[in-house]
Amino acid sequence: MPATVVVGTQWGDEGKGKLTDLLSKEMDVVVRYQGGHNAGHRIVVDGEAFALQLIPSGILYPSVTPVIGNGVVVDPGVLLSEMDTLQSRGVDTSQLKVSGNAHLIMPYHQEIDRVTERFLGKNALGTTKRGIGPAYADKASRVGLRVQDLLDEKIFREKLDVALKEKNAVLAKVYNRLALSSKEIADRYLTEYRPRIAPMISDTVSYLHDSLAAGKNILLEGAQATFLDLDHGTYPFVTSSNPVAGGACTGSGLGPRDLSRIVGIAKAYVTRVGAGPFPTELDGELSELLVSRGHEFGTNTGRRRRVGWFDAVMIRQAARLNSLTDIALTKLDVLDTFETIKVCVGYEAEGQRYEFPPYHQSVLHAVTPIYEELPGWCCDITSATRYEELPENARRYVEFLAKTTGVTISVVGVGPGREQFVRPA
Repeated sequence: MPATVVVGTQWGDEGKGKLTDLLSKEMDVVVRYQGGHNAGHRIVVDGEAFALQLIPSGILYPSVTPVIGNGVVVDPGVLLSEMDTLQSRGVDTSQLKVSGNAHLIMPYHQEIDRVTERFLGKNALGTTKRGIGPAYADKASRVGLRVQDLLDEKIFREKLDVALKEKNAVLAKVYNRLALSSKEIADRYLTEYRPRIAPMISDTVSYLHDSLAAGKNILLEGAQATFLDLDHGTYPFVTSSNPVAGGACTGSGLGPRDLSRIVGIAKAYVTRVGAGPFPTELDGELSELLVSRGHEFGTNTGRRRRVGWFDAVMIRQAARLNSLTDIALTKLDVLDTFETIKVCVGYEAEGQRYEFPPYHQSVLHAVTPIYEELPGWCCDITSATRYEELPENARRYVEFLAKTTGVTISVVGVGPGREQFVRPA
């Protein structure tokens, strides 16, 4: 049985956790394939909210085996803390598998992340300062420590000594920071973390292929989103990995032909955290209304999100980059009070119209959005259980988005709860 991928189509925070949770009831395995604990997924079950960082959203289903793939960077302390929190709330985490090839986030990664952002000043990228970028940089530089290194104390200490020699020199001579202790770090990772993590460390590539061969259903869950992708996002205001559907293959070990469905998640409007271009960004009263109604604050960081109208130009590009089969539209209910709703259907710059984002960032920063206006529905849709129960104008909005993006909308979220969604016919 081929696998399904869930991928964000905007700048993250589209509601991937909720859709992953929805799809997980049909799955046997749910895999997180990239990112780290810089991305939070919020799921509401029976009025109870769960904020997940590293652990795949499928953890809330006892029948699902959750897997952290090789493309993820793992902070062991955060992982164990998240497991303890879930266990205290009655969620079984004993089936979790962690790829031995996933890379470890180390204390020096977090320290470098913090001081680098301060050093950049007004040119800061807006990172979460959790060591994600530096960990991926070490991975690319081939000096990273992997989860499997925890199983060999000699190798772990040797690799740590080599890495820390260079990191301490940078921290001391460039940023005037105190040196970090190799012994203290090694003792914490090997004494405190290793005993609890060792039983989870697995050959997840073999496990996933064996699962496919056995006819099991696999869901691949990305963090962040298409326009935060290291290669295809609004560089340099991007993450340090590849959230696009292609990243699901490299980050899990499955091959392209193992993927059958690629679901793009899109908010009924757009949000962004941190710096970077945002053609449809709003300010003033409309901005405050969207932030307030949508509770647009980061799941992990608490940072206020920037907000704007739905951008069909972005989604067309996301459809190309990910080979989207369909879209799950979230947070339609947030627009319940708007009398008029705008949709960006193109960009204009220097007399030229763009149906897809211009490749050159200088042009992208200068574009003016071309809008079409649609009438709002001005009523509460959160109790809808069938698509036909939505007001006519709400259905017209959904159908317009599908037409202008060229992608079928298969699910529409009408509230934060696990069951608050409808399916267009």
